[in-house]
Amino acid sequence: MKNTPSPTRLKFIVFLTFRQLAPRTIQAYTGWIHDLARFHRKDPTELGPEPVRAWLLHLLQERKLSASSFHLAVKELASFYHAHLGRDLEPILQGIRRPKRHPQPPRVYSPSEIESLLTTGTQGSPLARAFLMTVYGCGLRLSEATHVQVQDIDSARHQLRVSHPKGGRMRVVPLSDNLLVELRSWYRVHRPARWLFAQGPDQPPLCKGTAQNLFYRARRQAGLPAKSGIHGLRHSFATHLLENGVEITVVQRFLGHAQLDTTARYLHVREERLGVIRSPLGLLHTGPG
Repeated sequence: MKNTPSPTRLKFIVFLTFRQLAPRTIQAYTGWIHDLARFHRKDPTELGPEPVRAWLLHLLQERKLSASSFHLAVKELASFYHAHLGRDLEPILQGIRRPKRHPQPPRVYSPSEIESLLTTGTQGSPLARAFLMTVYGCGLRLSEATHVQVQDIDSARHQLRVSHPKGGRMRVVPLSDNLLVELRSWYRVHRPARWLFAQGPDQPPLCKGTAQNLFYRARRQAGLPAKSGIHGLRHSFATHLLENGVEITVVQRFLGHAQLDTTARYLHVREERLGVIRSPLGLLHTGPG
């Protein structure tokens, strides 16, 4: 069949699946390997260093890939080399000037904007209120929130177990009193069997598209600026914790980050807070000169 993956690509898909990567991540990884094979019309395992270098230069010079896209392609190619050839990609990269990335700090909503989103924005929609409160209150990724199970909630300990985490790193996050009250109310009315937010009785979990639309509708209804998508609630959760003095290593655990560097990108200050920050000199009692 025309769209049947090659044996090499299938083997790589199996390798990535065993690493418990998300389907969309697997698709992105294999996509670049397919692009390399199509560029040379040859199985990537049969390519020497020079053809691979030629493809990488093509991405930079002809297709003018952005820094982030190019680094992603290199990362995925390195993973492929390790999985199939047991070799390091770095020697091939020698002499290729990789563009520098300039990551922007995550765009977040202020606490008052979050409050408006969860009150004004979700009026008339108990599902939107319960779901968005869970996303923000627990700092969840979208797929993690849609796959919350009833059994994941430990009301006695005020905790939620993230049972479908990205990368397979199970974690536990705190449940605030107001979120627990909201989820109890949701459960009493809808009596979900397995998935806390399902498409219907005995149905699969809420699909991502529906979940995203809940956020966009609430954002419009609350009159908030379009700073980000639903993932901005997770960004806001992390930023607000750090602004309230929670240690970064604790925030790292709540977010399920493997590397502290990933969490460190939330160490930024919201613009509206800059005007109320005092110089440390103003905290001293120096008296008149």
